[in-house]
Amino acid sequence: MTASQSLRAEAAARILIKDGPYGTAIQGERLPAEAYCAGLDLLKDQKGNNDLVNITQPQVVRSICEHFVDAGAEILATNTFNANRISQGDYGAEDLASEMNRASARIVREVADRATAADGRPRWVAGAMGPTNKTLSLSPDVNDPAFREVDFDTVKAVYREQVDALVEGGVDFILIETIFDTLNAKAAIMATLEAEQSLGRELPLMISMTLTDLSGRNLSGHTVEAFWASVRHARPVTIGLNCSFGAAQLRPHLAALSAQADTLVMAYPNAGLPNDLGEYDEAAAETAAQVREWLDSGLVNIVGGCCGTTPEHIAAIAEAARGREPRKVPTARRQTLLAGLEPMVIAA
Repeated sequence: MTASQSLRAEAAARILIKDGPYGTAIQGERLPAEAYCAGLDLLKDQKGNNDLVNITQPQVVRSICEHFVDAGAEILATNTFNANRISQGDYGAEDLASEMNRASARIVREVADRATAADGRPRWVAGAMGPTNKTLSLSPDVNDPAFREVDFDTVKAVYREQVDALVEGGVDFILIETIFDTLNAKAAIMATLEAEQSLGRELPLMISMTLTDLSGRNLSGHTVEAFWASVRHARPVTIGLNCSFGAAQLRPHLAALSAQADTLVMAYPNAGLPNDLGEYDEAAAETAAQVREWLDSGLVNIVGGCCGTTPEHIAAIAEAARGREPRKVPTARRQTLLAGLEPMVIAA
């Protein structure tokens, strides 16, 4: 049975639990600046380069992953949100990007396999790829709307390098997450599909959009329905929303996506909205209570946490989801009708 087959089989029976963020957890460790580079010969300050920790402080990444497993997480993402050449260019660490991905994938794979061996419950490893800090759809120069800092082929090549390293490290899925620019996502999708073809085996996708305002659009202007229409061709195992806001603010947009998507829906919100210091104050019980409203409405198949959430939040969400019915995935025919792409015929 492939990873996607086993995931779908389990998701048909119950709501699955994704883990929480590494960034929040690593920040909580309050590592000194020298711990990030740990003897590597890098010219720039590496403090805050959370992806480098995969290489220099692997025990920290392993411990975070283990805490999420203990909290009930079954889908475990790698600590590789910014482990790509574009994002790592800010730190002068772009040549270490592949090593960061391989290292994190191997750590999470080891934790997942050990947990499954201990209790028999399946766990899956998702290779996380963030949006990079460049956009293909918009110009960063207000005086030159046609200007782009990167082009499509460059972004695709950067993602392909990341995909190849994550696969080498042993991931089950490629998770393209926190998508603010749909064109960036398409570059990541193409890179993954090309890697899949090269491998000669399935390399299933998970895709997750982020919203930039309460109107429900991303930075490139797509609603959740338009975004789904743009990426549906890739036939992802999951589609969903992450980051953006808290669970309460995400609910109407999640409902719109859930009604359209003929695949599993995975959503992982922030712990509410940040305070004036950029920190998250929402308690685990409050986040879980808001997620419970998603469950009451049958909106999700997989739930987890994003910025500000901790293992305590994941444990509370897992408890809220225990014994609850998962969302029913619409058939492709029903999804077409819901999208208004085919006239509905009513028999006389």
